[in-house]
Order: sequence, then C-alpha cells, then structure tokens
Amino acid sequence: MAMEKNFDAAASEAALFDKWETSGAFKAGANAKDGMGSFCIMIPPPNVTGSLHMGHAFNNTLQDILVRWHRMRGFDTLWQPGQDHAGIATQMVVERKLAETQQPSRAEMGREAFLEKVWEWKEESGNTIINQLKRLGASCDWDRNRFTMDEGFHDAVLKVFVDLYNKGMIYKGKRLVNWDPHFETAISDLEVENIEVDGHMWHFKYPLAGGETYEYVEKDEDGNVTLCETRDYISIATTRPETMLGDGAVAVFTDDARYAPLVGKLCEIPVGPKEHRRLIPIITDEYPDPDFGSGAVKITGAHDFNDYQVAKRGNIPMYNLMDTKGAMRADGKPYAEEAAVAQAIANGEQEFDEAMTSAMNLVPDEYRGLDRFEARKRVVADITAEGLAVMIKDEDGVLTPYVENKKVMQPFGDRSKVVIEPMLTDQWFVDTKQIVQPAIDAVKDGTVKILPEGDKKVYFHWLENIEPWCISRQLWWGHQVPVWYGPACDVDATLSDNFGWRFCAASETNAIEEAEVEYRTKTGEEWNVKVVADVAEARDLLEQMKENRKLAFRDRSKDEDPTYYGDDDMLETNLLPIYRDPDVLDTWFSSGLWPFGTLGWPEQTDELKRYYTSPDVERVLITGFDIIFFWVARMMMMGIETMDKVPFETVYVHPLVRDEKGKKMSKSTGNVIDPLDLMDKYGTDAVRFTLTAMAAMGRDLKLSEDRIVGYRNFGTKLWNAARFAEFNEAYPVTGFDPKSVDQTLNKWIIGETSLVREAVDSALNQYRFNDAANALYAFVWGKVCDWYVELSKPLFQGDDAAVKAETQATLAWVLDQCLILMHPIMPYITEQLWGDITARDNMLVHQDWPAYTAADLVDADAAREMNWVVGLIEQIRSVRSEMHVNAGAKIPMIQLELDALGKAALAGNLTMVKRLARIEDLSEATEAPKGSVTLAVEGGTFCLPLADVIDVEAEKARLTKTIEKLEKELNGIKGKLANEKFIANAPEAVVAENRARVDVGGEELKTIQAAYDRVAALG
Repeated sequence: MAMEKNFDAAASEAALFDKWETSGAFKAGANAKDGMGSFCIMIPPPNVTGSLHMGHAFNNTLQDILVRWHRMRGFDTLWQPGQDHAGIATQMVVERKLAETQQPSRAEMGREAFLEKVWEWKEESGNTIINQLKRLGASCDWDRNRFTMDEGFHDAVLKVFVDLYNKGMIYKGKRLVNWDPHFETAISDLEVENIEVDGHMWHFKYPLAGGETYEYVEKDEDGNVTLCETRDYISIATTRPETMLGDGAVAVFTDDARYAPLVGKLCEIPVGPKEHRRLIPIITDEYPDPDFGSGAVKITGAHDFNDYQVAKRGNIPMYNLMDTKGAMRADGKPYAEEAAVAQAIANGEQEFDEAMTSAMNLVPDEYRGLDRFEARKRVVADITAEGLAVMIKDEDGVLTPYVENKKVMQPFGDRSKVVIEPMLTDQWFVDTKQIVQPAIDAVKDGTVKILPEGDKKVYFHWLENIEPWCISRQLWWGHQVPVWYGPACDVDATLSDNFGWRFCAASETNAIEEAEVEYRTKTGEEWNVKVVADVAEARDLLEQMKENRKLAFRDRSKDEDPTYYGDDDMLETNLLPIYRDPDVLDTWFSSGLWPFGTLGWPEQTDELKRYYTSPDVERVLITGFDIIFFWVARMMMMGIETMDKVPFETVYVHPLVRDEKGKKMSKSTGNVIDPLDLMDKYGTDAVRFTLTAMAAMGRDLKLSEDRIVGYRNFGTKLWNAARFAEFNEAYPVTGFDPKSVDQTLNKWIIGETSLVREAVDSALNQYRFNDAANALYAFVWGKVCDWYVELSKPLFQGDDAAVKAETQATLAWVLDQCLILMHPIMPYITEQLWGDITARDNMLVHQDWPAYTAADLVDADAAREMNWVVGLIEQIRSVRSEMHVNAGAKIPMIQLELDALGKAALAGNLTMVKRLARIEDLSEATEAPKGSVTLAVEGGTFCLPLADVIDVEAEKARLTKTIEKLEKELNGIKGKLANEKFIANAPEAVVAENRARVDVGGEELKTIQAAYDRVAALG
C-alpha cells in the first residue's frame, strides 16, 4: 500500500501512543540489555489541578528525549510519573465547585466530608495533566503512576516525619511566615508573587519621651552642614502605618551621627489613646540605611521579615496585630491593660518571651476588628489630625503632610490574589541546619553535578544561608501532621485541662496505644483513649469525664475502681480524649521524598534497589531554575538523611521559555503560548523539535511560531524523502552491511551518518540538546534530503542494476538511521514511517540504538570527493544568490587551475554540478576574464564571468542602500548600549536582545560588504 502524501499528526498521534502504551513499550525495564545498568528519571510531579503549559512541554520533552535514548540503548530504564496533591490549589478548586453547585461549604460539611469531596473530584478530573503529557508523547511507565496522597506514599511521608521528629529535627515553634489571609494559611515563598504597585510612604513624628529635644544636623558629602534644627521627635517613614501599633523599637544605623544622642532613649508611638500611648526604645542595628528616608526605621518584628531579624538580634518584643483573615485583632484584654504590660516590658520592668508578647493585643479598642486597609486609613487620619505627620511645603508654599507617592513591591498570593501578610505564628519546622551540610558537600565534591555550572551558585546561596523550613499549612487537604495532644498530668497525677502533652505517631492506632501506655504509667490507671476532632471537643469530653468520676466515686471508697455509674455511657470515668494536630504538611515536604517514596520505600522493593540504591544506576533530574531550592535542595537533604545516598547524580536546570520578544510569559501581559494549541496546529513533533533545537544550556528560549512552522516543514522533508525511497523501491535489506558499498556517493552518505550518530550521542551525553537537534537537522535536511537524494537520482536512473540495488539498500539504511536517531526528539512521525516503510517485527521505540563509529564507516577518499563537490556547488549557489542572478538562468564557469584530485572529483560529478548549480558550460583558462567572480576550492580555482549576466551598477546601488540601512540600524543600537541609563533601566532581556542584534547584524554587514566588493570588482 502506497504511503500517504503527508503525515496526518491529528489522526495518527493518539493511535501511535495507544500502540506504545498497550504493548508495554514504556514499562520499567522494557528493552533492557544485560550489562547496560539502570537509568532513572523522576518526573517533577505537576499539580493534580494543572494543565499542560509551555514549561511542562519543554521540561518533559527533554526528559522524554533522555528516556527514549537510554531505552533504545538497552538501559533498564524507568521514567517515574506522578502528580502532586497541590494543597491550596486543590482545596480552592473543590471549594469553588461546591459553591458553583450550591452544596454546603467546607466549613458547613466538616473536614471528613470535605476530604471525601476532594477525592471525588480527583477521581473525576485529576487525570487532565496525565492525558496532556501523553499527548506530548511522554513515555513514562504510566502503570506506575503515583500520587503524593496515595496510600503508600502517604505512609512514607508520615514515617519520615516521625523519624525526623524523634531525632529532634522537626519541632514546633513561632516564626514569621508568609500568611495568606484569604486561605488563612502559611504559604511558601514560591507561592508569593511580588508585584510592583502604586503605593505611598508616609512620614511621621515619634515624639521623644518627656519632651526631650536634640540638635538634628545633616551634612553633605564634603561635611558641610546643610540643615540644623532642634527637634523633639525622631522621624520615620512607613508604607504600612497600621503596623505602627505593634512597634517594639525604632532603629538607626550603628554609626549614624544624626541620631547618636538618642540611642538608648525612648520615643512615643504617635497613635492610640493618649493616656495609654506606648514608649519604645531607640536602638542601633546594621539594617537601617542612613541614606533611605530619614534613616530611622520602626521595628515591627511580628509583621516584617527584616524587622523580625532586627527584633531577634536586639531582643525586641514582637506583637501580633492581625487575625487570620487580615483584620485587626478583636480578641484579648482591653487595650489599656495590654499597653501597660507592653510599657513595663519597654522599661525593662517585665520579663517576656515570644509566646507572651505575640498573644498580647496592642490594637487600640477603636481599631479592633477593622480590615487592615481600613485601619491604615484611620491611623493616618488620626496621626495627621494630632499634628504628628511630618509636614513639607507643596508647590504653592503651603504646608502639607509629607506623603511620597511611589512604586512599591507588594506580595500577593499567587492563587488568592490578596496581599500577603508577614505573620508571627506557631508552625512546624524542619531544623534544616542539622541536615544541610551533606547536601552541600555532595555538590562540592562532585557526587552530584548541576548543569549549567552557574546554577550551583543559586544552590549554594540557598543552602549556605538556610533558615528553618516551615512545613505546616493550615489547610484540610494534605498529609495531616502526625502529632497528637493529650491532657497534661499534674504532679499529683490528675489530668489537666491544658492539653500540653504532645507525642508523635504515624497512625491513629499507634497514637492510641502510645497514649494508653503513657497515661497508665503516669496515673497508675487504665484508660480508654478516644480520638476526637479538636481541642474544644477534647476539653468538653475531659470535663464530662471528670464530672462522671465525681458521680462514680460519690458513695465509694478510693480502693474501688468503677468504670460506669449506672447504665449511662455518658458516665464513663476512664475515657481519655486526645486529638490530632489539625495542620497538614507543606506539599514540598512530601515531594521532597519523591525519588524514593515512589519506589515503595520504606519497603525494600526491587524497584528501590534497581533505581535508587544500586551502584549501577544513573539518575538524572531535569527541572526549572525557580525550584532549585524549593525542590532540588530539599530532595537532596531528605534523600541523604533518609536513604544515606543522594537522590540523583545529575541535575540539569533548563532555561525559561519566553515569547519571541524575550518577555516572560504571563496571563496579565497576554503573551502566554498554549502548547496544546501549537500541537493541534503543527503537530507534536514540530513543537518538540523546536523546543529541543532552542534548548541552549543556560540561555532562555525565545519561542516563535515561525520556528515551529520551519520544523514542521522539516518533518515534511523527511516524509518526502521516505516517499522518494518508496518511489525508487528502496526498502530495507536484511543483513545490509554499510561497509560493503562501492559507490563513492553511497560511501560518503554512510560516513556522514556515522558522524552524525557520534555527534548526537556526544551532545546528549553532555545535555546539549540543541546541538543534538541541530546536528540532526543539518544532516537530515542538508546531507540526506538536499544532497544525497539529488545526487542519487542518476544512480537510480542508470542502467547498472548492481549500482541501483546498492543505492536502494543504502538509501533505505540511511533513512532507517535517520528515523532511529530522530526518534527521541520526534517520536510520532518517525514511528509512523518506521511502520509504513516496511513490515517489521518491532516498533521503533524499541529499536536498538546504533553503535557504529566514524572510524568504521568514514571513507576518507569518498568524503573528500563528495565534500569537494558539495562545497563547489554551494559556493556557486551563494554567489548567484548574493548577486541576484536570475534563478533560472544558466551561466558559464571557467576552470583556472585544478590539481589531480580536484579534476578527478569534477570529472566524476560534472553532470551533477552543472545541473544543481545551473552551469551552462565549463571551459578552461589561465586567468579570469574581466567582470568575473573567483571561487577558491581545495586544489584549485574557478571563476564565474557575470559582467554580462547582471546589471552591475544597479546591483551596486542596491547593495549600497542595504549597507547604509543596516549601518544606521546598528549605530542606533550601539548608541543605546553605550547609554548607562538604558543599561540600568531596560529589562535584562531587552539589553540581551540588543546585544545579540549587534552581533548578528555585524555578521550580516560583513556578508553584504563582501558581496558588494565582488560586484564592484566586476565593473
């Protein structure tokens, strides 16, 4: 049956993938050969809520290339797929669905019922990203697909938590975190978007205690006094006036002479009831910038990350001002009482700790319960009304409050889109300093290689400055923290309503057993431990139990040990409630266990041995630069600590996919490119090849549809070459030996095939994906389709049957090699052609990768001859193009001098040279006629007399105009690049684009100038 005229990607891709998958082509170990070792890639698990974006397409294309390449080479290969449970994203999706379908809300239905709804959604809609990855051609072992909340992985997560807890590496503490007031949870830095917005900086006066004054002096760079005035205040500037209520100090730079007289003294926070207004100390620290604002900064340790560090260094109290929804707190004691305690702390009369101060509510009564932004307006208005705003003269000379309108960077939740609030809260942390050093050492000593080398700096920067890792989230969807709370035992072994006893257990059964033993030991009694929902229910049940014990013991002696009083279960006297910590673990905690949790750990499975612990396994991670710390570093720490072995030997950090102008893709700018749309339009192979060809290490991609169109055409070119082979009955010959051919042309193309095989293997071994793709493009399009196909036509059309048969076998072999070498990058069209060309026993996906070498297959004489011929034709074509010679015109060529090898090469290929270069006749001469262009070749010289073929003056004028236009453009760009303001203010991508244009334009200018010189020489 004749081949189709074109490859129909839309009709063929799904069927091809189904054939691969149903045949088990992607299973771990498929096509493995003895002695080749194992190769493993763990997919960066996409969110279960996600859809394929360009980053996914790029990342997974690169992974698939390596996996298919290793599988074809006979490695025992595993590409482990899976999805992340995506705590916030999934909870948000399900809550939205509940609202849309008018079902009870999460709060109304309760935790257990809500989690059932999440699992229902996951079963119905959680496979979207999987199907899209399959569409991309991802050859994962999909039968092994894992989910970070599936039963086995969940058990692994809890075991690691318990182990680290018992080692003292996990603890609960109070630290400043990113708090999302919409979702009411802590979030990671990666979930925060810092966006530049219009903002204000207000300047306020903090009066000095007791009306004290000082001389405020400002000087210029030369030490000359520019301002000297008596002040009874210290000026501060803030973009968040509502946080002034929680100030613990005012800080100035250590050596700032302006404020030296004030250090150690007190100033007054200029807001709140006058009779209860707080005084806070003026301190020194390295943090304040003397040249920014007034040089004095307010320190609100509970609501600013920089202030938090200052407060920690200076033992400054930190006061929480807001509730979980971002409103000013309305709980606690009256403001007057709290302010009095805070003043005692500031005076050094009251000892304090973080737990105490963070629980205090220093929000004045009139601001309590207000939204934080409404409170901001009220605070500004009240300070201004009292005359404590710094005043400056406006353009008309009128005094007005000093408020700077300026751009500020504001943190937003990437999903909630609300302003994130730094919040001092109780969270669970990993003490990363205990586990970080082996992860640093593994990269420093070369055990783990990070590519490009520059990304090691990012890795080391994070790890060498590591902070405790906040691993808890205030959500319902996720791995619930396996920590339990029970009532504390007083010294007389009675149970307290303070649920202060905390213990860690991986399951409810284990928790009950541990609690039974603990309380039996402490009290000498047997207890029926019951798990309840939360601390409120636990306290109610404990109180009820105590009442029951009073009733039960009312008429009995202490020696009796009753369990029930009457038949009422409510009178049970040994019922002891415990409850589980309501928080869940950060998704990065569970994904940090991905390399071994997916392989069955803690069970010692065969997969764990083959793909993790074996000394013969090669493990690679391909990931984006933005999660080097959040994921890569944490997998390193968790893997070494848990498994005593690094989770991978190589980390390839791929660049970012940008739009064609070099801008980062984002929904807000409207430049997002959907890979699914591109695959629908151009086919998956074209998209994959484009991404691969542009994947230069360390350099971002600028993706344009024109490139994709070009690589779709590349696929068409390959398809047409296969149809050419079919037309000439060139089918694979069993047992064909590429070293057995006699024809120079066939020897040449076989040698070129061996060279590209080595180039592709070398590039992939070094993760130079673009070099592999570009080598294949140049070979398949240039050497095979353009040259070999054209040069082989006379051999097919000749009368020598043996020559024809050899050429048929050679063309078939070369095309097969093209399909094999291109398959990892363009799997669909190559697999289709593999089956269409002839019936075979195996699919291309499991075809053995070739091992032939250039040393075996390159024939030096054939290579020299054919490269000489190709070089001559290319030179002639280049001159014709540069000088605008009519494409259909045939021109003469003169041989000036030529050695014996050149003459032999020309004699054997003259007909082809004349046909492909459009040469009318060839003559010989000792010198070039006037108006000729000379062509230097190996061993000789030719010339093309063109004076009578082109209009020399018109061509000179055209080239002159082109040169002038290009020079003007390049001079303009060079001028911009010489401007320091442009370099400082322009986006990095724009600067890089301009520099690249200068480089490319310079080469263009050289080429056009050379063409002009050639034309000028004709006249």
